[in-house]
Amino acid sequence: MTSVDIVHVPYRGVAASLTDLLGGQVQLTFASVPSSIAYINADRLRALAITSAQRSEALPDLPTVGEFVPGYETSLWLGLGAPKGTPAEIIDTLNQETNAALTNPKIKARLADLGHTMLPGTPADFGKLIADESEKWAKLIKFAGIKAD
Repeated sequence: MTSVDIVHVPYRGVAASLTDLLGGQVQLTFASVPSSIAYINADRLRALAITSAQRSEALPDLPTVGEFVPGYETSLWLGLGAPKGTPAEIIDTLNQETNAALTNPKIKARLADLGHTMLPGTPADFGKLIADESEKWAKLIKFAGIKAD
């Protein structure tokens, strides 16, 4: 979106990229808030921006990339899945209990401290998120001409 020329260095996980960033072997990395917040809070890393659409409650003074690159947004998300054919009553129970946990004040506070944003919802909401994200990234892959090796 900005035509910035950055060399992609593939890592086998965020821990290795953070180690190299802290050691000065690389100049920047895109790391999730939960994996980097302790380093940020200890003034070992300087966070430049957050890639989500909204600012993080854990780092409220950190701007979003979208504040200076309009339209930019990318977020890490996690969800629960079950094998195809799992009975609806089991799916409903898992969904209800998961949503209850995500609204439990102690759990919510702990996850917020780590930089997580809760998105309780229905299985249909999660299916829509997956479909929307798949469409967004498919467009980017096509536009950038990315090919699998």
